[in-house]
Amino acid sequence: IEGDQQTLNDAERIRATGCRAIQINTGEGCHLDADMIEEACRKIKPEPNSILFIENVGNLVCPAAFDLGEDCKVVVLSVTEGEDKPIKYPDMFAASSLMLINKVDLLPYVDFSVEKCKEYARRVNPNIEFIEVSATKGTGMDAWCDWLGKRFSTVSK
Repeated sequence: IEGDQQTLNDAERIRATGCRAIQINTGEGCHLDADMIEEACRKIKPEPNSILFIENVGNLVCPAAFDLGEDCKVVVLSVTEGEDKPIKYPDMFAASSLMLINKVDLLPYVDFSVEKCKEYARRVNPNIEFIEVSATKGTGMDAWCDWLGKRFSTVSK
């Protein structure tokens, strides 16, 4: 389930990989809500024992405050955004079980300390886990898949 204020771009990118995707456009809204997710679930009809991903509207403020019925929240922070985001927008990091630190292939070209970023995230959530990834290079994707497998093999069906 893909949430954005406008366009079908992200859902179309997801569908191009062979996955099913539902786009929810919020217009001027800054987040998805549980009713939107319930309606999208009726349309997409997830297979039993599958993992349903919900990409909330792309900001670090509003989505943190809304329970969508999810088992956990995962926050994605790109190294191009700055290492201080966890303390600037603490609610999203406090609510998340995992932080994917994305675009690590760009680290040689940006002023970003992975360790400082992790330190800031731990200030607001001492239990947050981290995986460093590069979606374009594939770095860390095995670790991400392993995390999902471990996390959701124990979720009651």
